[in-house]
Amino acid sequence: MELRVFTEPQQGATYDQLRVVCQRAEQLGFDGFFRSDHYLRMGGGDPGPGPTDAWVTLAGLARETSRIRLGTLLSSATFRLPGPLAVAVAQVDAMSGGRVELGLGAGWFEAEHRALGIPFPSTAERFERLEEQLAIVTGVFRATPATPFSFAGRHYQLAGHLGLPRPVQEPRPPLIVGGLGATRTPRLAARFADEFNLPFPPLAVFQERQVAADRACEALGRDPAGLRRSVALVVCCGEDEATFRRRAAAIGRDPAELREHGACGLPGEVVERLEAFAAAGASRAYLQVLDLTDLEHLELLAAEVLPAVAGLASGR
Repeated sequence: MELRVFTEPQQGATYDQLRVVCQRAEQLGFDGFFRSDHYLRMGGGDPGPGPTDAWVTLAGLARETSRIRLGTLLSSATFRLPGPLAVAVAQVDAMSGGRVELGLGAGWFEAEHRALGIPFPSTAERFERLEEQLAIVTGVFRATPATPFSFAGRHYQLAGHLGLPRPVQEPRPPLIVGGLGATRTPRLAARFADEFNLPFPPLAVFQERQVAADRACEALGRDPAGLRRSVALVVCCGEDEATFRRRAAAIGRDPAELREHGACGLPGEVVERLEAFAAAGASRAYLQVLDLTDLEHLELLAAEVLPAVAGLASGR
């Protein structure tokens, strides 16, 4: 099982703080550094220092790292037009030497749309836009000046996109579709994505959605084994109970709730939780790290958890 560090910078983090965490995650052997794509703090509290833009951040990190994979979990389809988004992803992919992955979702946080003046259509329309954006991004990455891409949708129309600039990765940067939806999200993942991600699910829900994704793949004639399955889980770990509780308090969470819903507790408990998701089909886990000042937390995970799960094979 691969482990990736997943951050939530809208809760309060500068680019420099993200750079330090990303570089340390790379040094410690984590497979990836991913960030949310949000512009407004959730849950109240001190909003300083304010948000950072996800793709501006990744462009900077692309030049300040050498190995670690970089991406979003997830960019909102409401934030950017699909044509310019494809340009940005391709450019950051080139800047990183081919280490970028695009996670794309429908968007859900209405308050940040109001705060920044971004239109927030109905749920149905947001999913329509997401589907069109997925079709456009995958189409653009297949296009060349000799075989340009055009698209006539309800929400977006492109005429003769040349597929430039080209990303480094072939045939394109990996595409992640994620969400807890029972029907439409698995179908979109099966149709467009390289990876299907479940954010913070109970184990039983994770298992149910894998069945839905399998069926969606089969309906399209796609081998379900070709769709990677992953999970995002909050992580809070301590080498002893006192340290675990101190770290839980630092992120404002109840230790019992963390143990029930996340990959949390002592190192053995974190490993056991990840083993359960691996047995259910996850070959990759995104560990949501909420205290970006606690580098010793990352070091503990790298020393005690990363080697213990490295040999886990997906149960699929």
